[in-house]
Amino acid sequence: MPILKIARMGHPILLQHAAEVVEPDGPEIAALIQNMAETLEDAGGVGLAAPQVFTALRLFIYEVPASRTGDAVAVPLTTVINPVVTALDDEIELGWEGCLSIPGLRAAVPRHRNIRLTGFDAGGKPIDKTLSGFEARVVQHETDHLNGVLYPMRMSDFRYFGFNEETMRYPLPLPDIRPESETRL
Repeated sequence: MPILKIARMGHPILLQHAAEVVEPDGPEIAALIQNMAETLEDAGGVGLAAPQVFTALRLFIYEVPASRTGDAVAVPLTTVINPVVTALDDEIELGWEGCLSIPGLRAAVPRHRNIRLTGFDAGGKPIDKTLSGFEARVVQHETDHLNGVLYPMRMSDFRYFGFNEETMRYPLPLPDIRPESETRL
């Protein structure tokens, strides 16, 4: 299976709304998923959406290493087709994100902490999960790709945007972005 080329910021496919997958368990989709999995492994990321490999379909894959889950259990490679993400509450948090389509940069992006994910897996079976923390962040990031949204479009403060090496060398503490009524002085 080939390693696919990854679209970079500036390519119009990354700004399009992707089309629904009509046959989630079809052979073309299975081949795309396999190629995306090999591409993700080669690139060293945690998620990859079909538009990032020049395929405007509502499909993404992701995996979360145990070091990022908070409970020492890794999330294995997961395929989500035709996802729907619903916020479960108003809790928003800032977290660092990078993107294979925006190499070498990262930023603090506000995301919902708790979400519900529905869609279909690679076999066409329904998915209905409640997610939180980093896994919820990854799923929201990848779903954004299916809607033509890149993480800089979500940013609220560009002071927390920079090259990976610089933001790691000179880390800024992320501010608490809870509503003012909840913030204690």
